[in-house]
Amino acid sequence: MAVEPDPRLTLARPDLAARALEGVVAAERYVDPAPMQVRLPVAGLRYAPARSGELGDQLLFGERFDVLEARDGWAWGQAQRDGYVGWVRLEALSPEIFAPTHRVAALRTFAFAEPDFKTLPVGRYSMNALVAVEAAEGRYLKIAGSGWIVREHLARLSDFETEPVAVAERFVGAPYLWGGRDSLGLDCSGLVQQALYACGRACPRDSDQQAAALGRKLAEAETLQRGDLVFWPRHVGFMVDSQRLLHAGSHHMAAAIEPLAGHIARDGPPILRKRL
Repeated sequence: MAVEPDPRLTLARPDLAARALEGVVAAERYVDPAPMQVRLPVAGLRYAPARSGELGDQLLFGERFDVLEARDGWAWGQAQRDGYVGWVRLEALSPEIFAPTHRVAALRTFAFAEPDFKTLPVGRYSMNALVAVEAAEGRYLKIAGSGWIVREHLARLSDFETEPVAVAERFVGAPYLWGGRDSLGLDCSGLVQQALYACGRACPRDSDQQAAALGRKLAEAETLQRGDLVFWPRHVGFMVDSQRLLHAGSHHMAAAIEPLAGHIARDGPPILRKRL
């Protein structure tokens, strides 16, 4: 039996599809995507071309977005970093593409109009935003398409964190946002994704995709330890140790650490445990 492609990750509709999918999915016409790059600190990727459309994902500054259709101020396409398909405001995208040299390593940081923290902030950027350094002056680095960021808040693309849970712990207290994945609002799978990105690891967007792609399944006899992933239907979290869970959810409306037993009492036993 043929497996239906996941619509979240397939740049195709009945009337339009990416040319690379010709012969794979049926569509009235096939075109080549136009590569664009996010030029705002964060851009919502929605399931419908409307500001009220459900948020499926977020794109961060410097990430690539392949556009298949543009109309009425919206672009329909696919995020290169995690493959998600949806609608993004055209004003958030630029056809001018820079090759990233660094990523934002701080939880969040400001870019300033001049290499001086007393000057006008021109943007607020979250962890894992991708930037291209154009110049340096003192402790500041000038990034393409924006201003000057203190160099301590940036890391070269080849320099990564080593422990995903330590990264995730920095998000504790960040508000819960369905479909979010930046430092001012994120959901459970967005938290896992951001932590793994900071450690140089690829990661799918949604918890069911993460359950299928990440780590190895733990046997019943294996004790949970720091860094393990624990899954429920439509939910995921990191183990901080053998007893405590770090996750972002609607109960706390924030990224929080709590006893695993407390979450089990509310939502039942996990359906899967995996070790990275």
